Amino acid sequence: MKINDVSKLTGLPISTLRFYERKNLIPDVFVQRDANNYRIYSEEIVEYLNDVKALLSVEFSIEELSLLVNQQLHLSYEEKKKVVEQKIKEIEDIQKQLRKSKKFLEDVLEGKANFQTKC
Repeated sequence: MKINDVSKLTGLPISTLRFYERKNLIPDVFVQRDANNYRIYSEEIVEYLNDVKALLSVEFSIEELSLLVNQQLHLSYEEKKKVVEQKIKEIEDIQKQLRKSKKFLEDVLEGKANFQTKC
């Protein structure tokens, strides 16, 4: 499929897809070239890009994702594992803070918290 099709199916602008390619976020396994040198994407790229979007939504940076998927970097499994483990810790820290904030807001609603306004 052509880049327009990938864009429509993933909801990602063509400029974003090209940016991902420049950052080596799209592995070669998903892209072929036709006789006119146009990119032809495999069907599997849609699921892959949805996974990329999910990772970006949990605060993975482009650089972190590149470390995980860029075959040219030759990172070992252990090195990639450390990147993922660090991200899991960061997510757990965010979840802890969100639980704390939620508890505070529940206390505000119940009148148990010192807050400037009453709800």
